[in-house]
Amino acid sequence: MSVVLTMIEYMFDYRRVSPAATPSRINELQQRVQRMQGSAISRTLESLPGLSDVIQLRTGEAYAVDSPSLAMAMVAGASQAGEWIGIVGAPDLGLEAAAGFGIDLERTVVVPHPGELWLSVTAGLLDVVSVVIVKPSVPVSAQQAERLKSRLRIKDAALVCWGEWPRSDATLTITESSWLGLGRGHGRLTARRVVVSIRQGGPVRRVSLWLPGIDQQVAERNDTVVPLVVAQAG
Repeated sequence: MSVVLTMIEYMFDYRRVSPAATPSRINELQQRVQRMQGSAISRTLESLPGLSDVIQLRTGEAYAVDSPSLAMAMVAGASQAGEWIGIVGAPDLGLEAAAGFGIDLERTVVVPHPGELWLSVTAGLLDVVSVVIVKPSVPVSAQQAERLKSRLRIKDAALVCWGEWPRSDATLTITESSWLGLGRGHGRLTARRVVVSIRQGGPVRRVSLWLPGIDQQVAERNDTVVPLVVAQAG
C-alpha cells in the first residue's frame, strides 16, 4: 500500500496543478484507477519499431531475459507511448543507459534495493505501472511466479524478469554478441551486434539485432552476404 501511495504522490506535482486538467491527464488518472480496481483488460503494449516484428509485450504476461539491454529495449516502446515503468532490484541497470534506449525517466519508478521484499514491492507497483522490470535477489519459485502472474492479469500489467522466471510466456537469450568501434587499444564502442534466441510457445527462433546500432536505435540486422565480385564492383 505504501508503494501505491508514494506513486500517487509522485503523479501529483502540486506546483503544476491548474484549475482545468487536460483530457490526457484525466485519461491517465482514469487508467490508474482502473488498474487499482483490477477492471482493465489484456492488451498489447507498444514496442520499439525495430522490435515490433520480434517480440511484443502483452499485459497479463511475464517474460524472462538474460540481459539488461534486452530488458530495457523491451519496455522502451511502452514507455515512449506514455506508460509508467517500474524497475525493481536492479541497481546495476543505469538510468543513463535506460534513457539511451528511449525510456522516459519521468515516468519511471525505481526501487534499486528491495531486499527480501522484492516480491511485495513488485506486486505493489503493478497497481500503478504498466510494466515492471525485476531482478529477483533469490531464485523464484513456481508458486511465487503464479501468484504474480495472476496479479498481472488482474492489474493489466506486464513483467520482464532479468533472470530466470518459471513458466514465462517468452524467454529471450543472447547467444552471440560483438561490439563495433573499438580498435587496437583505442576507440569508442559505437554499436552492438547480437543474436537473440526466442522461446515462445513453438520452435525456438533466432533473430539478429542491433542492440543498439550506430544510430543508437534497436533494429533487426540484415546480414545478407554480398558476393566479393559485387562488392568490388560497387
